[in-house]
Order: sequence, then structure tokens, then C-alpha cells
Amino acid sequence: MSNPFVQIVEPLDPKQPQKKFFNLSKLEDVRYARLPFSIRILLEAAIRNCDEFLVKKGDVENILNWKVMQHKNVEVPFKPARVILQDFTGVPAVVDFAAMRDAVKKLGGDPEKINPICPADLVIDHSIQVDFNRQPDSLQKNQELEFERNKERFEFLKWGSRAFKNLRIIPPGSGIIHQVNLEYLARVVMDQDGYYYPDSVVGTDSHTTMIDGLGVLGWGVGGIEAEAVMLGQPISMVLPEVVGYKLVGNPQPLVTSTDIVLTITKHLRQVGVVGKFVEFFGPGVAQLSIADRATIANMCPEYGATAAYFPVDDISIGYLVQTGRDKEKVMCTKRYLEAVGMLRDFMNSSQDPDFTQVVELDLHTVVPCCSGPKRPQDKVAVSDMKKDFETCLGAKQGFKGFQIAPDRHNSIVKFNFEGHDFELAHGSVVIAAITSCTNTSNPSVMLGAGLLAKKAVEAGLTVKPYIKTSLSPGSGVVTYYLRESGVMRYLSQLGFDVVGYGCMTCIGNSGPLPESVVEAITQGDLVAVGVLSGNRNFEGRVHPNTRANYLASPPLVIAYAIAGTIRIDFEKEPLGINASGKKIFLKDIWPTRNEIQAVERQFVIPGMFKEVYEKIETVNKAWNALDAPSDKLYTWNPKSTYIKSPPFFDGLTLALQTPKTIEGAYVLLSFGDSVTTDHISPAGNIARNSPAARYLTSRGLTPREFNSYGSRRGNDAVMARGTFANIRLVNKFIDKQGPQTIHFPSGETLDVFDAAERYKQAGHPLIVLAGKEYGAGSSRDWAAKGPFLLGVKAVLAESYERIHRSNLVGMGVIPLQYLPGEDAGTLGLTGRERYTIIIPENLKPQMNVQIKLDTGKTFNAIMRFDTDVELTYFHNGGILNYMIRKMAS
Repeated sequence: MSNPFVQIVEPLDPKQPQKKFFNLSKLEDVRYARLPFSIRILLEAAIRNCDEFLVKKGDVENILNWKVMQHKNVEVPFKPARVILQDFTGVPAVVDFAAMRDAVKKLGGDPEKINPICPADLVIDHSIQVDFNRQPDSLQKNQELEFERNKERFEFLKWGSRAFKNLRIIPPGSGIIHQVNLEYLARVVMDQDGYYYPDSVVGTDSHTTMIDGLGVLGWGVGGIEAEAVMLGQPISMVLPEVVGYKLVGNPQPLVTSTDIVLTITKHLRQVGVVGKFVEFFGPGVAQLSIADRATIANMCPEYGATAAYFPVDDISIGYLVQTGRDKEKVMCTKRYLEAVGMLRDFMNSSQDPDFTQVVELDLHTVVPCCSGPKRPQDKVAVSDMKKDFETCLGAKQGFKGFQIAPDRHNSIVKFNFEGHDFELAHGSVVIAAITSCTNTSNPSVMLGAGLLAKKAVEAGLTVKPYIKTSLSPGSGVVTYYLRESGVMRYLSQLGFDVVGYGCMTCIGNSGPLPESVVEAITQGDLVAVGVLSGNRNFEGRVHPNTRANYLASPPLVIAYAIAGTIRIDFEKEPLGINASGKKIFLKDIWPTRNEIQAVERQFVIPGMFKEVYEKIETVNKAWNALDAPSDKLYTWNPKSTYIKSPPFFDGLTLALQTPKTIEGAYVLLSFGDSVTTDHISPAGNIARNSPAARYLTSRGLTPREFNSYGSRRGNDAVMARGTFANIRLVNKFIDKQGPQTIHFPSGETLDVFDAAERYKQAGHPLIVLAGKEYGAGSSRDWAAKGPFLLGVKAVLAESYERIHRSNLVGMGVIPLQYLPGEDAGTLGLTGRERYTIIIPENLKPQMNVQIKLDTGKTFNAIMRFDTDVELTYFHNGGILNYMIRKMAS
């Protein structure tokens, strides 16, 4: 059908009549100028894609009427401009696409219809690990190991780049997905198919929100949801509330952007922004560089919002020029944004739109801080770090407690490393990593770390040799300006050599610690510490032997590495004593904001970005040499332990199956609050005593060949066994942490997978009980796929993280929510009951359903299918089944 808004289409430049745009200012609707800038992007996409089928005129009206409709739980469709994937989540997506082609062929359809319609970029950045550090050739050795371990996966991805249209692969060694997106892939304004329109993106990584700092609306979705978008489906979303976050004032000279973001993260957690957009405004925004804004936007999942949007202003336009974008395209970008009322002047308050709620932060009140020891929202001022950690030591086991007996707080364990004697204690730093997309894209904090390293070396300070130090830049540009500015050699002298270009320590790819260090930690049951410039520090994530992990700015990572402990008051205690016996304090070597900015102006130049990114797709010789098949259907290798055809579509028919009542389900696991996707989804190293290890051993592999769960995301047999395998899992059925549960029919305590298998063999369905914020964390498709493969039919929780709930729906797992004011405690649920969940014939979004227990008790819960589209997916057994039926019919 023709677009009902065709009358507002016009050329942007009369000299180029073939290049058009939908001129929203010609709507002549007073409501448009009052809309938040983020909502204007949703509106433009709805108008441009309006076909009265997937996107209706009524949807456009609902978005225009945002001020009224934001509170009414109204569903709107959104078609993003593009999709971005990283290899951990990208491999299973390509596996699913390959399996969908097979399924479509079996149902008599054309398999080549399964193809990305929406452009997709896949950046390989999650496969490299810190196996080698503190060596001149650490980078080369780590990259060689990366290829040795992942050759099969990489060959499969190369096949995908040839077999599927509209799928571009950025090879390993290029950088971190979000930094590559910011510096290279982002357009800000798209110029495609004869139209200009705002760039927007969804990604299979929760930190996709980083791109919001450049004015590109983006957020993380489940891999399953992203696949549907790639196949041309709009995202169905509830029209969000928009919290206006007003920034005023100037940061203090010693404060970094990391300090600002950790302060904002804690503040917005307290405000409560889950499921909402946050849009930044106010004169303080003009004080922030694009890298600063991107750092704040990157941490969006840690404060729970869907997106954290900074509208495009002149600083954004300047960043496009600085990063080597085509100047003519940049001018078209500015002209388009001015024409549609989407270019922002943060100093002009008359441009301020309506918001659902406004909160404010004075940047001058921000102080240097870290976050930890177990959650990114638990901000601690640097001045309080020593006292806070010592309080945590004795506090009850929890987010801020380790429950160490008072007489053991000062325990010391002596050990030998490389022929020298050292001591470890509670709070000793054993990992110090400048890593992750959050900070490595920000020249101010990276150069700040380099300048601090220079001053530290000149003052005679060193880092103890057993501390695992590393630097994993987000792109080659970082190495370029660190080297050109002369600080790289000082970073290397302190042990912060470049170990790889990718997402490393922050996702658990921290590699092994020295054996003597591990033995000392184990012997003393020590709370050893990891300090990283990342965005995640959940339990068991960074390394199994670091029970406390703190997020910190890159300069602070170096400072704590030099100190060797978190139990230091930088204001009163020296970082160290040099060979001359002089005490060196942190204030003696801390670079000022002005120092950093002077170096940044001199050395971060457009030529660097051009040089690095012109050759990004061809620079990796090992990737270029990979041989991959070019067949349109993938030939699955039954011997492969990396790539396996998933069982999701086994027995799929064109006819729909009526959803049935879930009868007599056992509870597989019973949880409290804040169970994250790190607890659910397989991540990090594969423990030698785990079900996944037993499976790999049965396939003839040795522990050295296990690799990580992330690298094996293309093999459902490994991933199902790694689901709920986190060593820090707290299951109410078990009196200690660990990946085990009770198999109630036998009363035995088993690994979670083994218990699920017993239930499955006996034909028993399963459910999971949970508290608040179930599924918080990364947008991991396997956090939904894994439970589905274990036989989990439903989850009953007090509340859900947005992406995880959507992923459960996408896999056909029912997300149930207790009625307001009710929970397992108020209902007297022990989890040892059997649950029958009544599924009515005529399902409606968010309807109440009845749950009957074998004890005779009955109660109601909300079935969290929030939209009619989600119900359609459920009736099809999941979103991918829906797409297969659609393509095959």
C-alpha cells in the first residue's frame, strides 16, 4: 500500500531531487515541537515505514500524542535503520539463520528468502583472552591463540558473510563493537534507497546504548529479537516514558568522565528508570565531549533504562569531522537535522521538550569514585574505598558483604612468584585491567592513564609482577594516539601492554592468574580484588578467584595496581616509596583536566581515524587466509563441538499448535532478587567438574581445549549444560552458593542440567521462581534459550529486566509476574509444590491467569505478554518459528 504521508516528502537539496526526506516540520502539528528528541526518531521511522499493515496511521498518531499516550501502555512498532552484533551473540544468530534456511527448505519454501533485509554488521571482538601479558609480544601471542581456538567459529562466520546478503563482518583484531560503531559504523543520518533519515540501531549487546552519546538512538535487544529485525520485522515496544536528565555546572579539575558516569548510574538507579528512555539536556551537556557522553550512554543497562539519549548538537557534528567522516556527508547530516527540527542547542532552553519527569545533576558535585564490590550501581567515593571494603569484609554475605570472620580480616598468605617472596591479604589487587567499551573509546581517560603512568615511572614507582595487568584498547586509534603522544612506553613499563583489541577482562576473558597466586588466595580464603575500567563487575564474571571487583577510571586502575591493594586511603597513605626512600602520593602524579585536554587536542586527529578504518576489513592477514565454503545451505559437521544445528525447529509444521495448560510442573530453581543473566547464561571459563566439561571430555577434548562458554555459543549441547552453571548461583533449595538444585522426586542434590534431564526423561515440565529484576544484565539470548532447552516452560517473578522478558517471549517461555503486593513469601510458596498454570483459549496482553498447586492452593499471576505481537509469537512457539512459517508459506 502507498504511504499516507507521501505529501510531506521533498528533496533535501533542490539540486539533487533524487535524494528525498520526510519533512516532519510539514506535519504542521504543534505537538511535534514538544516531543522529546528521542521520540521524534520513533515518529520519523513510523511515518517513513507507514504501510497500514506493519505500521499503521494510528501508530503515528499514538507517537505524536506521546504526552498523553506514554502512560497508557500503548504498543508502537519501530523499524531501526540497522542491526549490530558481536561474535558471542552473532554466532548463534548466524547459526539460527542457517538452521532457519534448512527448516524453510523442509517445509517446501525457498531457503534463500532467509536473509537479512535490514543491514547488519557483525564485529568479532569477544573471542580474545588475556592469556599473555607483560610481554612485548603479548598481543601477537593472544591473537594467535584466539585464531587457534576459534578457527572453526571464524570459518563459519566467514561462510555467513558470503552466504547472506546485507551481512558485513568486521574481522577480529579491529576493536570493540561499540567503539567501532561510534568511530566508524555510525552514520547519524542514513542516506539509503534515495532517502535521508535518522540513523538508529538495535544490537545483540546491551551496551549498544553507547551510540546514543552521538545522537544515534540505539539499545540492546535479545539475539532472537534482533534476528526478527534483520528479517524485516519491526520491534514491537510499549511507547516509553522519557526522563529528562538535566546537567548543569562544570566538572572539577580532578574528576574523570568515569566518575561522572558512576555517579549518574547510582542516581538513576535510585530514580528508577527501568523500561524508560533517559534524554539528557541542559547547559552541562555542552561541557561534555562525545566520548564523555558515550561513556554515560554506555552504562545505560547498569541504571536499567532502555536508552540514554543525547540529541545531536554541533559538538556531535564536530566529532564526525574529527573521526574522519566525509565532510560533504557531514554537511548533509547537519542540513537534514536542521530541516526536521532534530539539531539541538543545549544552551538554548527554549528548545527543551516535554518530559515525563525531570531530574538534575550539578557536575561540580561529582567526586572521584569507583563502583563495587559486586554491582556497577554501588558507587563508592575513592576517599571512602578503604573503609567501605573493610566494612564489606565482615558484613553479611550479599551485594556489599563477604561474611569474613573478624579474626581473619588481617590474614596474610606468603607465596613465591618467579623466585621472589610476596604477600597477599584481603583486598590485594591481583587483576588490573584497562579494558571495555565504556572507557577505551574516551581519549581523555586513556590519555589521563598514560600521563599518570609517565609521572609514576618518572617518580620511581612500579607494579608488583604477580598482578595481572593489561590494556585492551577498543580500537587501533587508541594505540595510535597513546604511541604518538609518547605515553605508551610508560604504560608498558608498568605492565599495561596492549594485549588485544576486543572485549576482554570485562566479560570474563581475563585469562588465568599465576598458579602461586591462585594457591595463596585459596589457602587463605582471601577476598582478592580485580580493578577494571569496565561496566560489569557481577560475581563470578571477571575471574573465579576475584571475589571483589571494582569499576574505576583507567587512571585509577593504574593507581590501585601500583598500590597493590584496595585498602588504601590515597589522601593519607602513599602509593609507594621510590628507590630514594621518598613517599609518592597519588596527588603528586595525578594529571589535571587541562593537561589531558592539551595532549588530546594535539594528538587525537582525523588522520588517525581515516588511516585505521580505511583498512579495517582487510588488515587481519589470518582472517584473509581463512578458507570458507560458499554454499547457500550450511553443511553441518557432526564432529564439531563449536557449531551445531540447534533443535529449536525439530518437528515444526506449517500448522499452529494450540498452547496447552502446563500441568504439574516442578520448580527447577528458586531465586531471590537481582538474578542476572550472568547467573543464568553460560559465560566465562568452563569449570572442569561441570556438565559441559563432561560433555566435551566425552567428545575427546582435554581441559586445555575447552575454551570459554562464549566461544561455544554456536553449540546448544554445551550451552544447555552451562545454563545456571555460575559458581555464585544462590538457589534457595541449597544452603551454599553453586550451580546445583534438588531433584524432588528422588530428593537428590544434582547439577542443574542433570536434574533438568531427569525431569525431562520423566516427562515433567519445569518452572523457575524468582524475585525482583529477574534477568538484569547483558542482552543474552542464551539466558532464554538455555532454560527453554532445559524444559523450563514458565518463569514466575516479581519483576523482569526488559530485554530478558522479551527474550523469554521470543523462545516461547511464559513470563509470569506476581500480582502487585504479592510474592513467594506472601503466598507461602516454598518451591517444593507442583504448579499447574491454566492457559485460557482467548489470550490477551497482560491478562491474569490462574495457578493451581498440588497443595490445593490457588492464586493468580499476570501473564507478561505485553502486546498482541508477543502473543502471536507465543502461539507460534517463538519468534523464529513465526518467521519460518511466514517465509515458508
